[in-house]
Amino acid sequence: MQEFFSSVFAPIESILGFILQLLYDLTDVAGFGSYGAAIILLTILVKMCLYPLTVKQIKSMKAMQELSPKMKKIQEKYKDNPQVMQQKIGALYKDAGVNPLAGCLPLLIQMPILMGMYYALFNFQYPTPEAAEFLWLPSMSEADPLHILPVLAALTTYLQTRQTSDMSNTQMKMMAYMMPLFIGFISWSFASGLVLYWVAMNCCQIVQQWWMYRGKEKPPNAKKADAKKEEA
Repeated sequence: MQEFFSSVFAPIESILGFILQLLYDLTDVAGFGSYGAAIILLTILVKMCLYPLTVKQIKSMKAMQELSPKMKKIQEKYKDNPQVMQQKIGALYKDAGVNPLAGCLPLLIQMPILMGMYYALFNFQYPTPEAAEFLWLPSMSEADPLHILPVLAALTTYLQTRQTSDMSNTQMKMMAYMMPLFIGFISWSFASGLVLYWVAMNCCQIVQQWWMYRGKEKPPNAKKADAKKEEA
């Protein structure tokens, strides 16, 4: 199965691997040749290219969250009549100008690129053992011996998820806690180059989401927190 998916994403993997090498050469010209820095730069570049899709995805998620209370009321009121319930929910989407599938398309477009990035790093061959070193990491082709990256992967995943999650929703709240734990667990044995990519990607996503909300209406979590502060 691993070989099948690797072959499917091979063209994207080749392109990203080529760009990774170019970025390494750029850092080498700058006097600090580092594949770790090249991975971070490549992650930033990919996220910048995907930013318009990220905006659409986050806006769609936010719109769905804002409709969530009304949807719950409809589901409770028409729980014994699924057909009417679907009609009412469809009318709710139409009145709000929301397409429930709008957040899926950007994600579907991003996934091949992100998976290609995964395989580009998973299959990347560092030219020398020294080239695979980065900061405290003796080799980015091996797991982080100090387990710093897995902790950062879990923490940044939690922060990134919480930014847009409706914590009043039990399922979303559980996801906000379970996903970071799962990412931290699998990162424990993953090649540190892959985990470095994940941490860099999360950091880019956190900054992008902060930028989107900057000077605009706060996301659901922030509004709930402010309301509690005012009540106190």
